[in-house]
Amino acid sequence: MTKKEIVKYIADELKIPQIKTKEIVRLTFQAIIDTLVAEGRIELRNFGVFEVKRRKPRRARNPRTNQPVDVGAKNVVTFQPGKIMEELVRDAEKVIEPKRKSRKPTAKPTKPTPPPEAKLDLPLQPPSGNIPA
Repeated sequence: MTKKEIVKYIADELKIPQIKTKEIVRLTFQAIIDTLVAEGRIELRNFGVFEVKRRKPRRARNPRTNQPVDVGAKNVVTFQPGKIMEELVRDAEKVIEPKRKSRKPTAKPTKPTPPPEAKLDLPLQPPSGNIPA
């Protein structure tokens, strides 16, 4: 689900204009970000807790060149789901795998070729009628 889809869902549920809903959603996300930057933690009851944690510097490996790379310390955001959310997701009947966007451009899909036994052996016939040269 995208932010645009969230806006549409809320606007449809509350029967308010999408432009107003978009601003509310934007401000909500901005308030979460501002709180994380200022305080390092935001707890949304029955939803979950976002928290900023500091990752230590480490040595990694460049997958293309296989060369070691030093990665500096950095802040990362973690999320711990709330009890109600966790129970609802755990008890869901059906697990839906999210559609992941590929970062690499994909090749155009090719038409599948039918298996050899499915090919029809039709005799080649010369075209009928007059064909201009």
